[in-house]
Amino acid sequence: MEARAIIGSDGKINSFGITTSVPWWSFTKTALAIALLRLSEVGRLNLDEAVAGRPFTPAQLLRHEAGLPDYGALAAYHVDVAAGRSPWPIEKLMAAVEADRLRDEPGHGWAYSNIGYWWVARLIEQVSDRPLEEALTDLVFGPAELTTARLATVPADLAHVSMGDASGYHPGWVYHGLVVGSVIDAAWLLRLLLRGSLVNERTLSRMREPRALPQFRSDLYPDPAYAMGLMLRATNPLDHPIGHTGGGPGSQIAVYGRRGVTCAVWVSSAVGIDPVTEVFQTLGNGGNRETVA
Repeated sequence: MEARAIIGSDGKINSFGITTSVPWWSFTKTALAIALLRLSEVGRLNLDEAVAGRPFTPAQLLRHEAGLPDYGALAAYHVDVAAGRSPWPIEKLMAAVEADRLRDEPGHGWAYSNIGYWWVARLIEQVSDRPLEEALTDLVFGPAELTTARLATVPADLAHVSMGDASGYHPGWVYHGLVVGSVIDAAWLLRLLLRGSLVNERTLSRMREPRALPQFRSDLYPDPAYAMGLMLRATNPLDHPIGHTGGGPGSQIAVYGRRGVTCAVWVSSAVGIDPVTEVFQTLGNGGNRETVA
């Protein structure tokens, strides 16, 4: 089970596979970053001013530089997810990861943190004075004219969503929020972002400023970096794929753009395909479908 969408530099869309909505997993972080950055543009918050009562700034949260831990390494978390149990109360989660004990001084270290993006989601709600679902609709999905993207908060919200090899999943286990939608909408959202249609030029430039992460180098990621809700290259990022990957029980997704072409690939775990490899090959070949057939 898979779904693919390629949007050419001319805006022409080619899509293959299933057409139903799928979980965007951590590509949700890109949507959250867009929302918070749009709020900063209208003066609702200062990206470089410490969050009230905390030592980190919104910018550091967006870049995973706040020193916060993650819950991905908690064995008990994965056991309860696999058992189909209800998500833990946020107080239990925060206690389990010792969230008040920063691992690094904000701005100095780097560590991928879903807890950090939980804070991003809360900031969006606070400064927009509305629930996250409404804020994302008003700030991201509406302006991008997406027709399928929405926030899933309870199992019923996944009734018509292709979840790959997973069943009985509760979206509340993604504590920063889980966006679901078609791969076409995912690719379209990133296309509009990279073209400067959702945030202004100055904001987009800052959003793309990379923090090099040489400790994560691999054949697939020879020069990895992270920015504000975006994965990219540390050197000449505009010449290489920019976007985000995501994964959860039963499936994975990758959404990237390069030189005007945008590609999104979602696959169920049983397919045995790495969506990032597929997307990078597509973008490296100018968006020709043959590389992902």
